[in-house]
Amino acid sequence: MNMQTGKTLSVAETALCAAYDQAIGELPGDGAVLAARDVLISDFKEAGLPTRRIEAWHYTDLKALLRAVPAFDPAASADRIEPLVEGANVLSVVNGVADKRASADGVSVTRFADALIDGSAAAGLVARDGDDTIGRLNGAFVRDGFVLDIPAGAELENPVEIQTTQNAGQTHTRFPATFGANSKATVIERHVATGENAAFVTTVSDITLSDGAEVTWIILQAQGAADTHLGQIRITLGTDAKLRLYVINAGGKLVRQEIHVVVSGEGSDLVLRGINLLGGETHNDVTFTVGHDVPNTTSTEVIRNVIFDRAKGVFQGQIRVAPDAQKTDAKMSCNTLLLSDEADFSAKPELEIFADDVQCGHGATVIDIDHTQLYYLMARGIPENKARAMLVNAFVAEIVEELEDEPLVEALEGVIAAWLEKHA
Repeated sequence: MNMQTGKTLSVAETALCAAYDQAIGELPGDGAVLAARDVLISDFKEAGLPTRRIEAWHYTDLKALLRAVPAFDPAASADRIEPLVEGANVLSVVNGVADKRASADGVSVTRFADALIDGSAAAGLVARDGDDTIGRLNGAFVRDGFVLDIPAGAELENPVEIQTTQNAGQTHTRFPATFGANSKATVIERHVATGENAAFVTTVSDITLSDGAEVTWIILQAQGAADTHLGQIRITLGTDAKLRLYVINAGGKLVRQEIHVVVSGEGSDLVLRGINLLGGETHNDVTFTVGHDVPNTTSTEVIRNVIFDRAKGVFQGQIRVAPDAQKTDAKMSCNTLLLSDEADFSAKPELEIFADDVQCGHGATVIDIDHTQLYYLMARGIPENKARAMLVNAFVAEIVEELEDEPLVEALEGVIAAWLEKHA
């Protein structure tokens, strides 16, 4: 049974319900949007935050982990930051408010607040299923974001960087993106805290790749040490569409990143690469599902995790192959470098196969640093902490290097190196 039976609200649940009651008068939206919001918050009040009794949240007991939620702070300010890659078209969202002047070459860009106001966003404000806590909260509270439309045949020369920065309070954003037939683009979805005040962040990205589109989408999450980040990305792949999705978590106190992919076109290909850098007392959960619904499709998923201190990590990955999806080729692996006796990592790879002519597999490993390699470096005069950082960096660097975009690879390697310098 996937519904909470107790009616006693936790401190966080009470704060979220109160926040909705206080904000409903100023949340953007027409009648249809407000009705959709009311349904979502009503469902949330009925179900509450998920506990480990909910299978999809078994390793992330949100009711226990989320102990407080900061109030929305309209006076909060955040600093703008430089783009990750020089020349990128930056679409900036500061403390949940999208830049009205934002634009990108070759892309139709509108504010999500406008889609709320005119009601066109109403149809998308629904939960995926009964356990979709992120969809409910984001749909109930979302205020802004960007709607991206890349026309058919367009080939974007420079990356588009969706840049969300915040310093305090609550931020709820949404980013629908449609890539036309045979279009090519790189998008960086970047979440950064510019202050030390605790923030509660939800974000949902809805991505549709039309036939023949080729897209690289990078999620770089670098929230503050006290922040909660609940993210979800929903993807649909058309015929011969190719998506390279990179997810890099390098921050946050409590993080849940969901990735849900529907493969609906023959010949499509999904490449997922994930890097989770966890230190302190972080709790980080990456939950992934891919549904192969048609024949002759491929997907490969490789997740690399580095765990220090008392951090806890989770990877849940599920590959589903429908009865008609013959000739599916799907492989998934999760590799973890566990560098502390007090750290913890849980891996749950799954296969659900209803077709008989497929090649599918999954695996998970947990290891420590090879002390022979560590000794080899130290014997050549490299200090132990530097040697450990070099080995850890090598563990994740090959994932980034698959991008084959030198400026982007250098930028992401810099992010990883900076994190390791602080934690290794």
